[in-house]
Amino acid sequence: MTQQTILCISSYFKGGRLIEACKRLGCHTILLIKEDLRDEAWPRASIDELFMMPTLFKPADVIHGVSYLSRTRQIDQIIALDDFDVEMAATLREHLRLPGIGDSQARFFRDKLAMRVQAQEQGIPVPEFIQVLNYDKLRDFMARVPPPWVLKPRGEASAMGIKKLHHADELWPMLEALGDRQSFFLLERFVPGDVYHVDSIVDQGQVLFAAASKYGTPPMTVYQGGGVFVTQTLPYAGEEDRALQALNRQLIGAMGLAHGVTHAEFIRGHADGRYYFLEIAARVGGASIDLLVEHATGLNPWDEWARLEIAHLRNEAYTLPSLRQHYAGLIVSLARQEEPDTRAYNDPEIVWRLHKKNHVGMIVASPDHARVQRLLHDYVQRIALDFTASAPPMDRPPERVV
Repeated sequence: MTQQTILCISSYFKGGRLIEACKRLGCHTILLIKEDLRDEAWPRASIDELFMMPTLFKPADVIHGVSYLSRTRQIDQIIALDDFDVEMAATLREHLRLPGIGDSQARFFRDKLAMRVQAQEQGIPVPEFIQVLNYDKLRDFMARVPPPWVLKPRGEASAMGIKKLHHADELWPMLEALGDRQSFFLLERFVPGDVYHVDSIVDQGQVLFAAASKYGTPPMTVYQGGGVFVTQTLPYAGEEDRALQALNRQLIGAMGLAHGVTHAEFIRGHADGRYYFLEIAARVGGASIDLLVEHATGLNPWDEWARLEIAHLRNEAYTLPSLRQHYAGLIVSLARQEEPDTRAYNDPEIVWRLHKKNHVGMIVASPDHARVQRLLHDYVQRIALDFTASAPPMDRPPERVV
């Protein structure tokens, strides 16, 4: 059997498990990263070739570099490990004529305006929104749609760069400051509510696996105001799980994804109880959400993404591993201490601890959903007192320019 060559690209330190899985499955693995990531703890024993560039945000330079590598290597697939690399990977696939998401479809998973338009056209509830473009239309939107609103960058990840507005007069100075970058933003009605994420594996256009979870404090609140990040898996086949699973299937069908992994976010409005689409990404959820899913279900999305891609390259059928229906909760916080001491957190349900400077984090897991909830409630309060620190949010990654 011919050995497949997988090129992974990443502008952030993540995805080591996928690289390891590709190597275990017999692939030649190439990793292309930003130079400032060279000293991170990449799984070097599983990397056959490592290349670095000053930036991965200059398409012409990256195309030239990868095309040069292709003179002596048959690259079979390109996988973007981070959200910010999805568009670059799509451009490379288009240029090299490789399978997978191309430039146009990548917008459905990166451009918050494109994904909203597509979802809305397919009948999926979305908070009222408008592109920041025509000022008369913006004035009409703010007259029709009650505040507060959120000004969102179309191409950033998570809550990065989002601004909350309570009065129409607040918008115009923000747009003035943005200058020519205004059209890269949208304005959306702010919906107070509970925020959820659904992490999926898709094959042949069908959702084979989806784990639905609920955030504690909404991610935007944590990102902009600090605090403890919490998420936990939902009761299986409960009302929330059933509603989110159905909406997630509809969403993935609307985006036309043939195969891959997704991380989608939804909000349930406090005022009307409706579920609304927020965003979807063609990647594994960040902040160790892959481990949350693994400790609840037995399936790690990074591992399965590798298995799925390689099965397609080899024209083999992909099958899910054996699953379980346990529950898990994830807690992460910035810490005042460089090396936080969490030995006082010693319940047997703790199955993972985060080891990262000035961070504290852990996952609890149990067959009992109520037990997970009790532990999370206790730990959030204790961690806030024992460790939690805050840092000002970034509007965007330092080198990224739109």
